[in-house]
Amino acid sequence: MEKRGIGKIALLLALSDDIEELCKYYEDKNYVVYRGQAGSMDAKKIVAAIETAASREDIIRENYHEEHALYHAIIEALSGYCRGQVMLGEVLRSAGLSFTIVRGMLVEDDPSSGSWIAVVLYGQIGSPRRGFEHEAIGMGIQPI
Repeated sequence: MEKRGIGKIALLLALSDDIEELCKYYEDKNYVVYRGQAGSMDAKKIVAAIETAASREDIIRENYHEEHALYHAIIEALSGYCRGQVMLGEVLRSAGLSFTIVRGMLVEDDPSSGSWIAVVLYGQIGSPRRGFEHEAIGMGIQPI
């Protein structure tokens, strides 16, 4: 099997229904992984939920470089998820999503690639009325 990059790993974890087996596999390869959920009409609340989870789960430590890398990975993922306009409630859109955070090597089994963080957002976006939403996905990857 070909070596996977951190983005593909984060995407697999975000889209998989068999999350426990995949988490164990990548944790055994020295990745730190987490999958959670968030939903809001306020992008700031989604950012806060992801940052809180990353800190609570010890994916990042309290220092400028790690927090900054995580922030930019989240904003990059949110930009893709919202299709370039990081606005939700301001334009009457809501989001209900799962998020995946992965920290580790840029390329599987290649320690020389350094430490990176990837964030994937996957879920529903659309009008705040039931039945008026559709799937969306976004990904951000940053070096630590």
